[in-house]
Amino acid sequence: MSARKTTALSTPLTLARRVVVKVGSALLVDGRTGRLNRAWLKTLVEDLLRLHRRGQQVILVSSGAIALGRRHLQLPAGPLRLEESQAAAAVGQIRLAHAYKELLENGGVKVLLTLEDSEQRTRYLNARATLEALLSMKAIPVINENDTVATAEIRYGDNDRLAARVAQMASADCLVLLSDVDGLYTADPNRDPKARFIERVERITPEIEAMAGRAQSEVGSGGMATKIMAARIAVNAGCHMCIAAGGQRHPLRRIEHGARCSWFLPASTPLAARKQWIAGTLRPAGAIHIDAGALRALQSGKSLLAAGVTGTVGRFESGDTVSVLSPQGTEVARGIAAYSDSDAARIMGRKSSEIAALLGFRGREELIHRDDLVILQHDHGPIRPMDPQPHFDVKP
Repeated sequence: MSARKTTALSTPLTLARRVVVKVGSALLVDGRTGRLNRAWLKTLVEDLLRLHRRGQQVILVSSGAIALGRRHLQLPAGPLRLEESQAAAAVGQIRLAHAYKELLENGGVKVLLTLEDSEQRTRYLNARATLEALLSMKAIPVINENDTVATAEIRYGDNDRLAARVAQMASADCLVLLSDVDGLYTADPNRDPKARFIERVERITPEIEAMAGRAQSEVGSGGMATKIMAARIAVNAGCHMCIAAGGQRHPLRRIEHGARCSWFLPASTPLAARKQWIAGTLRPAGAIHIDAGALRALQSGKSLLAAGVTGTVGRFESGDTVSVLSPQGTEVARGIAAYSDSDAARIMGRKSSEIAALLGFRGREELIHRDDLVILQHDHGPIRPMDPQPHFDVKP
């Protein structure tokens, strides 16, 4: 019998710059006792820290608060009423946070988000900025669904979709959904012995969606259907997604060493997908005029600073997509504005170091960051910023 191969394979997980890992309740909590599966969790944290030490940025999305809290409150078995779920979450979150704090020591930070934080624009921007700041500080953000105030998430078990939204928000390269199943099958393998395992999904078709089954766990509420929904979000954001069994110790190391799992493959990179989305905005909220020096800076791959702005058109808020107009009035770029039109008007032509004094708060140094900006190419004349559908080609 040959020795087990111990070197990591070249997988999207090993190659990723930024990884999001989602852990389900069925893995975190022992279904018989309702206690935290601490020995297993310790090995998961060791995996996360190993990725972190080799230079990868890691975000953990964790379920488990309700499952932990219901035992402490001695709630009966079976479905809980909404208010019971929220009470259990309030208790369970404290215990879950304590466990992660102890295991991650000073290497991780606890963050609470609800699903709306990733789907409402203002909350999305704030959450994205928070994650970027934590990752830049070499922290490992731990995101737990804020079930004490959430309602639809408790009812439908959408932590899979939350994880995909976090991956999209963070422009992650890889999303790993650790579950009590090892991947996608053509049918429910517990009911159909002829069910065939699907190792790679290059396109999510109606046939793929039809393969989704129901949750089999007593403590988890998500099923394969929510994982397919998560996969659609992830791959459209340019992120690889993996569904893998996480029940054994060191689940991420097992994936790296070739354990069976299902990979969903994106058609582009996270940054390319994000820029294609920006470029495809049919109706920008407003426009920003720039000078010749700013135009040269953008064409060389730099961000748009307030110093190069000469005027604004229309009403827009922070987070809106805006057109960027050359001195001749031609739309040369589109991007996501970090400031509203009123704030942009106050800081235009000024240095980044003056922004805090002018606005009374410390915002971003860039009016549009280069990661939120796409340069456009077209052969038409000047485009009015409020044209409903300008025609252009995205510059490679």
